[in-house]
Amino acid sequence: MAALLWLLIPVVAAVAAGLWGIWAGRQRHKTGDVTELSGYTRFREAMEKTHHMEPEMEKTHQGT
Repeated sequence: MAALLWLLIPVVAAVAAGLWGIWAGRQRHKTGDVTELSGYTRFREAMEKTHHMEPEMEKTHQGT
């Protein structure tokens, strides 16, 4: 009987590993490229705005 209890430990571990494998490999909800590309477009526009503002800021700081 004690040997069966020792065999139960690896069986439980194998079942737990299998369940974790199923959970880790599940199909996740993907946001898609449209959302990512729109976020990148907003980021790029924001960077362009700050880049265009830098020469104006330099002019105002040079005068003081």
